[in-house]
Amino acid sequence: MSDNQSGFGAYLAGFIIGGLIGAVVALLLAPQSGEETRSQIREKSIEIRDRASETVEDARLRAERAIDEARMRVDELSQTLRERGGSVSQVDLPEPKN
Repeated sequence: MSDNQSGFGAYLAGFIIGGLIGAVVALLLAPQSGEETRSQIREKSIEIRDRASETVEDARLRAERAIDEARMRVDELSQTLRERGGSVSQVDLPEPKN
């Protein structure tokens, strides 16, 4: 699971950096005044930052849901094993960090 998380982190970083580079290059090559260019760069960087924040928050929520589903599944499986006469030691999963 850590490979998926590091892969997603690398993808997210590449997406953000690529977006910033693309926006800056497009603005620098556009025929307009320096003040207008700086203003657009500032606006685009705020927009990209907001999108990245939303993406990170979405990923965090999906991870929390996956953890909750895994906990429920572990509880169901251990209950099933107990009902069938097997013994299962209680697994302590870490609580999600908020």
